Amino acid sequence: MAGVAKLFDGHILNKSKELVDLNDEKYKDKVIGLYFSAHWCPPCRSFTPVLVEFYKTHAEEKKFEIIFISSDNDEDSFNEYYNDMPWLALDYNERTKAEEIEKKFNVTGIPKFVLLDGNSGDTICTDARNRVQSEDTKGENFPWKSS
Repeated sequence: MAGVAKLFDGHILNKSKELVDLNDEKYKDKVIGLYFSAHWCPPCRSFTPVLVEFYKTHAEEKKFEIIFISSDNDEDSFNEYYNDMPWLALDYNERTKAEEIEKKFNVTGIPKFVLLDGNSGDTICTDARNRVQSEDTKGENFPWKSS
């Protein structure tokens, strides 16, 4: 998991706001989804429940985890929005780290959902939102390879 763990420098939180070690054995060989989103964004607010359902249905069987990277304007908005998500998050206070990651993955608009190989950190799919929302809603071809 060193690839994705290295990307975040240990600033990932679980739902209890406890630090998560992405090098832990339970994350080994997982696909990691980076979910770039914000409370104030209407397309994000309509996609999030779709992604939550996809996650709840497939995360265990397909061996994947999601990390929310917020573009919210304040921590209260982040907390309210993240409350509806069952996955991990980049600590809201790590704004510089969020910007670095957005730049690395060329995030020019949200919502954006990118899949990474958890072990290497290599990008698998840059348009996973379209796959979840319309092209493969049942996840039959997950993890999708970008063409």
